Amino acid sequence: MRIVVLGGAGKMGAIAVEDLVVNPRVDAVTLADRDMEGSAAIAEYLDSPKLSIAESDLNDHAALVALLESADACVNATVYYTNLKVMEACIEAGTHYTDMGGLFHGTLRQLELSNRFAEAGISAVLGMGSAPGAPNILARYAADRLDTIDAIKIYDGVKPPPPGTVKFTYAVPTIIDELTQQPMVFRDGEYIACEPLTEFEDYPFAGSLGILPMHLSLHSEVATLPVSFADKGVRECFFKINYWGMDPETVEKVRVLADFGFDAPDPINVRGAQVSPRDFTIEMMGGFVPSAIDMLTTPPNEPGDLAKEIVSEVSGTADGEPVTYRMGMLTHKGALPTGVLPARGSVWQAAGRVAPGVHPPELAFDPEPFLKELEERDITTEVTVTRSL
Repeated sequence: MRIVVLGGAGKMGAIAVEDLVVNPRVDAVTLADRDMEGSAAIAEYLDSPKLSIAESDLNDHAALVALLESADACVNATVYYTNLKVMEACIEAGTHYTDMGGLFHGTLRQLELSNRFAEAGISAVLGMGSAPGAPNILARYAADRLDTIDAIKIYDGVKPPPPGTVKFTYAVPTIIDELTQQPMVFRDGEYIACEPLTEFEDYPFAGSLGILPMHLSLHSEVATLPVSFADKGVRECFFKINYWGMDPETVEKVRVLADFGFDAPDPINVRGAQVSPRDFTIEMMGGFVPSAIDMLTTPPNEPGDLAKEIVSEVSGTADGEPVTYRMGMLTHKGALPTGVLPARGSVWQAAGRVAPGVHPPELAFDPEPFLKELEERDITTEVTVTRSL
């Protein structure tokens, strides 16, 4: 099988490319990106006969379709607001599609393409990464074992960086949006918009991570999980994270910029030139982003020093008794699941293991074999079940 990774020279895309080239089920991988210098550096580092590179421009629809036509599946590792554009190209090319999330509102628009994907005989899986992605599949494992569900609570616990660290480890446009857009929560059977960085709680994570301060953030899991398990009576669903894995002071600096309008997309006149404050901010923040090669070459933490635990806490009833499943996905390299999950998902799609149509992860994959497969990359899952005596 052949897989195309769009944005494969980016930080998360490079991890997906790495996982695909070491997967024996994959015959060929195309790293497609507009950054040819970065693509060449990754190809040289990975040094795999399976890997080729191609220049891609998502604004050139015909060229994008031509690139995808010979592929069995596409991993879209570009920024989330390209998702619909790439999905349209996949429909025309007849290529399976997956991405790393649509930040709630984009996901809802993407789901509207389900009939067209089904008619084309291809699948699309939305939001496959460490989060969204992992929490959805973890929640499905629990949901399969519960008769009713009261709440699905998601906690993304990231090992905090040293104080004073200024570093952005994923797409800067997404970081800005997560810091400034209203989180959506599902509460008492309806969606409610809240404020960013609110509803703090201390949550205990596994091992060395310990107790971390968690707050609301806009995320795609909340868009689909209450709908996917509506027949089990879900009343509450939210996503919380600890400062998006950044130093709290760095988060506050970005919020101050937003307060002064530096996240505004519309151009303003600056000494006769039209400048978008948002584009300017993204360019300036880009100086604090590690390279894709850095992401690939950074070794995992030492055993016992966890980088991340992603938790889906699902409470409900089984056989009339209250039960809570705490599903925790653990990794010693924080970015690893974000690239590995869509890579593995695309292989399942290319092999025909996902039905045609557009699906959230919780409805696309059988959780037990999928989670077991992740152990090949030292991404493990722990299950804790709490029942009444």
